[in-house]
Amino acid sequence: MSAMHFLTSEAEARLSALAKSILDSDGSCHDWDHTLRVKHTALALGAQEGADLEVVATAAILHDIARPQEMADQGKSDHAAIGAAQAREILTREGIGDDAFRDHVAACIRTHRFRNRTGEIPATIEAKVLFDADKLDSLGAIGLARAFHFAGKTGARVHNTPAEALSGDSYGREDSALREFLVKLQNVPDRLLTAAGRQIGAERLAFMRDFFARLDRECDLP
Repeated sequence: MSAMHFLTSEAEARLSALAKSILDSDGSCHDWDHTLRVKHTALALGAQEGADLEVVATAAILHDIARPQEMADQGKSDHAAIGAAQAREILTREGIGDDAFRDHVAACIRTHRFRNRTGEIPATIEAKVLFDADKLDSLGAIGLARAFHFAGKTGARVHNTPAEALSGDSYGREDSALREFLVKLQNVPDRLLTAAGRQIGAERLAFMRDFFARLDRECDLP
């Protein structure tokens, strides 16, 4: 693991301020708070996995900077690919890192998305750490909070049956937190790439299963 020499405290503060200004204007589940959680988790995982924490921290700060664009067009654009290119431009403009460092950060961002459209997978331990940290934020209590936040923002139902949820469309009335769980979130732990990430993911998934079972009981649904 290399010592930090590109991401000085001043450089990190500049990048953080820039990312925060972009993400706080969006108001989605991928706001600055999400980025801070991902950064915290990524650094913890990275320390366990022997990753370059400078690359991990930089990629985590910038990983969702193109999310507002993807949210605005309801998923037509790819925030991972766009964000990777933007991150490299930002690092170049700010004079942070050399070409190899910037390319490494960009690759981490480009491959962090669960529904990867390019077919490219995280190749380095730093990319794997970012991928896992980002996915872990969609699981457990915080994952449930985010799923209901998104469902409420799009006007979806608070609760529906699995059949109703799975028959619905994205951004539609049936696009509930349950639908997000059934279609995506319950599959996340199997996709995690680090040992530490998989352990945390299994624990958080169990909590989510218990929650939805209780929600069914309280709604008196079969």
